[in-house]
Formats: sequence, C-alpha cells, structure tokens
Amino acid sequence: MTEQTTAPEDRLPVAPLDFTGKTVLVTGGGVGIGRGIATAFADAGALVVIAEVDAARAAEVATALPSARVVVCDVLDRRTPELLAHRIAAETGRLDVLVNNVGHFVHAQPFATLDDQQIDAIIDTNLGHVLRMTRAMLPLLRRAAPGSSIITVTSIEAHRGIPNCAVYAAGKAGVSGFTRSIALELAPEGIRVNDIAPETTDTPQVALDVMIPQANRAHMDKWIPLGRFGRPSDCAGAALYLASPLAAWVTGTVLHVDGGALAAAGWVRTPSGEWTVTPLVSGNALQFPGQGAPA
Repeated sequence: MTEQTTAPEDRLPVAPLDFTGKTVLVTGGGVGIGRGIATAFADAGALVVIAEVDAARAAEVATALPSARVVVCDVLDRRTPELLAHRIAAETGRLDVLVNNVGHFVHAQPFATLDDQQIDAIIDTNLGHVLRMTRAMLPLLRRAAPGSSIITVTSIEAHRGIPNCAVYAAGKAGVSGFTRSIALELAPEGIRVNDIAPETTDTPQVALDVMIPQANRAHMDKWIPLGRFGRPSDCAGAALYLASPLAAWVTGTVLHVDGGALAAAGWVRTPSGEWTVTPLVSGNALQFPGQGAPA
C-alpha cells in the first residue's frame, strides 16, 4: 500500500501571519475594534494606513503606532475614498488588505420616529460608505492580487433582530449581501471578501461600563455562552486570519466573533447553570425558572 504524503504546495506557510511588505487600510482605526485591528496588523509587520475622523484619536494612535500612516479624514465624505486611494497609490502603489471598520447605530429609536435624514445617515454610515470605499480601492487591490483581501466589520445584528435599531440592522444585512455578491465577482482575480460580525465589544463607542451597571456584571457569564463580552483583540485575531494564507480558500462568508451569542439564539443560563429561553419578569427584574424571588 502506497503511503500518501502532503504535496509541498498543499502545506501551510511557515509564517502565515507575517504581513511584512503588505499594505493595510483600516477605516476608523483610531479607537476600539478598528484600533485593535490596526495594531495587530502593525505588530505583524504590515504598513498600516489608518483613516480616523477624530483628530485627537488620530494623534494618539499615531504616537502608539509610529510606523502607521494616520490620515485625519471622514470616510463618509464622498471625496475621501478617492483621496485615500491616490495617497496609497503614491506611497506604495498597491493595497493588500482593506478593512472597512466604520459603523455606528447613529440613531437608536423606534423606526416610526425616524425621519428621512436620520434613515439616510444610518444607511450611509453602515452601508453606503462601504460600497464607495471598496470601489475606490479595487484598482489597488487588483495590483496586489492574487492574495489581496477585503474585510468588513459588520455586527451580529446583521443576523438577528434588534428593536429600535431596525435601519442599522438593515444596513448591516446589506453589507452581508454585498460581501457575498462581490466575493463572486472578484474570486477569479484572487481577491477574497469576508465579514466579521461581533457581538457587543467593550470599546469607547459601546462602553460596557455605561451599558451594563456594575450590579449586573455578575450575570455576564449567563448571557454569553463563552462567558464574557468581546474585546477589540478578538476581532483583530479574526481579521489577521481572514487576510492571511490560512484563509486562502475562504471567501464570501462571515466570521461570527460573538462568544456563541448567535448560536444561543435567545438561550441564557440560569444562576443554577440550566439553560432557558423563558425568563420571567418580577417587578422590574428578570427571574429565571427555579430561582427565588429577587431580593
């Protein structure tokens, strides 16, 4: 019987997370998930270009990542994508990884109370600028192909309902549809396109200290199957993987960085460790089956 061996071309690269000589653009890279992703790529040897609208955050990340090129700009401005493309073309001539990170609830309120301007702002913040930035960067991504990559940070809310953020969820779901479709268009050129969909991640934009009162912190391990909410480093690890040769056969898909929240689909653990989808309400507090009345 002949023993089969792995062909040399089918072996994983020795240093798959080495991005030395690669150029990476991260939008909104001055804070939170974007900064975590930018830091990870810089640590992996990449030349990182950071687009950041806040001048103070831009200065801070420029100090923390001296090798990065930090550009103070608003990615929602329709002139910005082309201006960034021209700058990257002049400095490096190519783009290996585009990370569309910018997104925001903008207005969290019932759908019926939103006016046209508010709806347009939510859609543009979460979908419109992603389309424009991707289109502007395609010539540079093609110069780096095959092997270049587009990664968009969406949200778990693209895959489940979220009351009072219906338009936000629609925008994020739109990104998912765009990702799947453009991945097919670009696959013959060797450009991969994927999403990262995090659950709540502790950042200045969505600070857990503000969202979750200290008295409720003891229950966090019951809400998320893996026992905690996200950190920027969680999404950074996912981005490095998706942009690396380890994901060479991964395109048109979404990586759920959510601690198992989407899989849980409403299931939470009781204080005794049992799972339930039917917590009770006593007064203003949740009460789980088998749990005594709240103190």
